[in-house]
Amino acid sequence: MFAKVIIDQDAKALDRDFEYKIPEDMNLLVGQRVIVPFGSRYLQGFVVEISQTCNFDESKLKYITRTLEDFAVIKPEMLKLMFHMAEKLHLKLASVLRLFLPSEMRTGKVKELIVRYVRLKESFELPSQRAKKQWELINFLQDNSEQKYSDMANQFGASALASLVEKNVVEVYENQIFRAPTFDKILNNHKTLTDLQQRAVDTISQNKTYLLHGVTGSGKTEVYMSLIERQLQLGKTALMLVPEISLTPQVLANFKARFGDEVALIHSGLSAGERFDEWKRIFFGEAKVVVGARSAIFCPIENLGIIVVDEEHEQSYVSESNPRYDTHMIAEFRKGFNNCTLVLGSATPSIDSYAKAIDGEYELVEMPVRVNGMEMPKILVVDMLMEMRQGNTQIFSIPLIYELKNIVEQKKQAMIFINRRGFSSFQRCRDCGYVAKCSDCDVSLVYHHYENKLKCHYCGKRYRALDICPSCGSRDIKQGAIGTERVVEELRKLFPEVEIFRMDNDTTSQKNGHRKILNEFKNAKPGILVGTQMIAKGHDFEDVLLVGIVDADQSLYQSDYRSIERTFQLITQVSGRAGRSAKQGKVILQTYSPRHYVYRFATNYDYKGFFKREINLRKVTNFPPYARIIRVLFSHEKENIVAEECKVCYNKVQEIKEKYEKEFVYLDVMKAPLNKIKNKFRYQIMMRIKLDKADEIERLVFKSVDKNVKSSVFFEINPNNLS
Repeated sequence: MFAKVIIDQDAKALDRDFEYKIPEDMNLLVGQRVIVPFGSRYLQGFVVEISQTCNFDESKLKYITRTLEDFAVIKPEMLKLMFHMAEKLHLKLASVLRLFLPSEMRTGKVKELIVRYVRLKESFELPSQRAKKQWELINFLQDNSEQKYSDMANQFGASALASLVEKNVVEVYENQIFRAPTFDKILNNHKTLTDLQQRAVDTISQNKTYLLHGVTGSGKTEVYMSLIERQLQLGKTALMLVPEISLTPQVLANFKARFGDEVALIHSGLSAGERFDEWKRIFFGEAKVVVGARSAIFCPIENLGIIVVDEEHEQSYVSESNPRYDTHMIAEFRKGFNNCTLVLGSATPSIDSYAKAIDGEYELVEMPVRVNGMEMPKILVVDMLMEMRQGNTQIFSIPLIYELKNIVEQKKQAMIFINRRGFSSFQRCRDCGYVAKCSDCDVSLVYHHYENKLKCHYCGKRYRALDICPSCGSRDIKQGAIGTERVVEELRKLFPEVEIFRMDNDTTSQKNGHRKILNEFKNAKPGILVGTQMIAKGHDFEDVLLVGIVDADQSLYQSDYRSIERTFQLITQVSGRAGRSAKQGKVILQTYSPRHYVYRFATNYDYKGFFKREINLRKVTNFPPYARIIRVLFSHEKENIVAEECKVCYNKVQEIKEKYEKEFVYLDVMKAPLNKIKNKFRYQIMMRIKLDKADEIERLVFKSVDKNVKSSVFFEINPNNLS
């Protein structure tokens, strides 16, 4: 017997299967991890096929050395998904396989937690009365049953315990301990569905893709849970995805209250042990419902009845590091494999998804009213240029300060949104214009006042803050655009007696950081929560009556065709955090461009009007969903190498364009907007292609580039971030 093995090495030359002989005494399974001889080394690999014949001279084949587990860690569905992703996204096979396992398991850094316990035997001979410690231990075990071996050794002495074991008074046995993620316990939260919610549940009844468009506060989560409950009653399983780690504690608490121990959690904030144990519970069918962020789409759950992608419009569902993939594509594959229901939910669906719903590819289900019957929060647009003309040069407008004072007096809560962390976005010399930049990345450093450090938000490198300009020696150093840290500092000056919390990547880096901040904020009356995108969606606090958007323009003028769409989504989502109980909320939106059309649609919560304008613009200009953007990104430590390879590949793509001239809307080669990240130079080829022959052209581009590159190269289809 012979096996085809994919070597667990992320190298282009090894991106294929290798054949090995199977030892006669080895019971091998497709999907098992194995150790195989490879050259002079022994490497880990994955068995992807077993057959009775081989394609090479059998005498030259080596034997598989051993298996790493006695079961197949890669299930049949995931093997098919591997080949699908490798073909569609032009990824290495080993890179895809790594997505399916906890990284610490793959590298052998985590195992089951086995704990030794002790208990009294049913019958035993009593020790001497002089052995006081042994008697104390016996009496303790009689009152407290089984206990951890280590606890008893610490409490009564290792020698006393060892003596009782030797005398057959106490027996030692082992148990596996499951390291479960912690969550906030809440009472059973089964609610009676409103007519609108029930209609949505009744409509979503077939194995196809639905777009659930429900305004913020319309009760989409309750619809999801009812749909999942129905699938569990049918003997099926469910997968629920959320876009942010910050949402998982709240979602997990709700799901645990409804479904108990059948729920498992998967996201990057878990410890290695927790992630491994949750993966095993899912793998062996002990968990029927999986809740998680993007990576949970690869969990080894079988017999799926429903997949839910909440806040489906979110950028975080697209991986922007290798291997690059779009969660929506993986969800569609798993839906097809399992013949199950796929629900994409959002208050602000992506333009692409809503277009598919309008065209009939998805079925549209609408929930246009909040569960509590309240109107959406009123949004007041404040012209910050006018504020400056009237002498207000503060971060906060006069209307925002006024409303914050009201919130404090009422002992209620407010959220302040600014999509930039740190104290300021850069430090610049006023005399010569020098801006502090990262030595490894082509980006300005962000100033963090609390630590008095400059940080690179791409590679994490830290630098001493500027006192003197290194270029001209001036001490006139200016801070750039403000971030969350500066907002908190200014708020504390205005409201010294109020509890103010900050929620961004810096404050939530510790385990359970999100949960701790959200719980503290929930109990603060009055309280103000300042945060980035992680506070903009999903959170439900009944006492939040005010939302302040400090710099609404930040996402508006990015060099990306989706920038206006994202601005509309952010405003709508963060506004939806206010007024979720019995009292209508308010939103103060600060902008330097108050007459931009996006604010007209956002303040009226007019998604359909915004969609109509945006989709017409995309149709006229040939942008997705009416065309496909292909980005080929090259990366290397030496700029001359990456520039030359990019040029060669561009010339090859030019040859493809000559054959498909009418299909190419745009083609160019250039330095990437962020030309250097983590000490690697980046160049790119950008093309925009009409849809008719996009698949054919895409394959030709992939094949052509593959033949001509040695540096790292990444392919992106309709990239989420063009920087």
